[in-house]
Amino acid sequence: MIRILIIGLLAIVVLVGCSTPAEKPKVGEVEKPANTGRYSMLHDRMPKNPPDVSRVPDAQPRFEPYSRSGNFSPYQVFGQTYHVMPTSQGYREQGYASWYGEKFHGHLTSNGEVYDMYEMTAAHKSLPLPTYARVTNLENGREVIVRINDRGPFHEGRIIDLSYAAAYRLDIVRTGTGRVEVEAITLEPQPEIQFTSTGAPRGMSTVVSRDNSFLQIGAYSTEETARQVQQRVRSLVKDLPVVIRPSAQSSRTLYRVQVGPLQRQTTLDSLIAALEAAGLGSPHLVDL
Repeated sequence: MIRILIIGLLAIVVLVGCSTPAEKPKVGEVEKPANTGRYSMLHDRMPKNPPDVSRVPDAQPRFEPYSRSGNFSPYQVFGQTYHVMPTSQGYREQGYASWYGEKFHGHLTSNGEVYDMYEMTAAHKSLPLPTYARVTNLENGREVIVRINDRGPFHEGRIIDLSYAAAYRLDIVRTGTGRVEVEAITLEPQPEIQFTSTGAPRGMSTVVSRDNSFLQIGAYSTEETARQVQQRVRSLVKDLPVVIRPSAQSSRTLYRVQVGPLQRQTTLDSLIAALEAAGLGSPHLVDL
């Protein structure tokens, strides 16, 4: 009888042990939420060991046709409707800037490029993509030039969302926000490139008018990402070389993926359209 009671008590202990809740995360560990969507982080944050971005150069304004992605109008976010401006000509506005960092680093921007928080880029709710803009911190007079290639910030009272590098140079990383003036920089097409209307925004039919031009797909902060993009482009481009060109930028290296060299009078409209349709951003011509 006693033996039967002991066996019964042991069985109860085992059942209780099996019904014990799962162990909680230890101190220093983060319990992952059930669904974080497309991002691996629930909340945005600063990079843990960022490179020195104090000398990252401003974006270099140049004419670019508006991208096929990211310029749909109107569009809705969080139940609010937004309209994309037909042009950035004459845009100037004062308000508050915020910045976004590691949560979004390496993910696609609204126009299909890869967000790199160490580059001079930004997000805006209504300016056409891409747009170059001068951003001035009205508190300390610092200014930067950024390339707007993303949508946001979708918070009331904020007019622009800056990359970590741009926010650092304006000295608003610690405060999170800062009062700024945003002024669009509008450029005309370069004379050596002809743009004709094909029904796409600003015209996507492009003709090279001199030798040794390259079609740049993008610039990436890691060689691994650049090689992944290179393989994707090679699957679409059969007759032209696809190269990676490292470029030293202050204390880091950017890896530029380019198609070429191109030959004089090469028509690129179908090639650019195919690359954009594959989600490879907005390729543009460069000369070496």
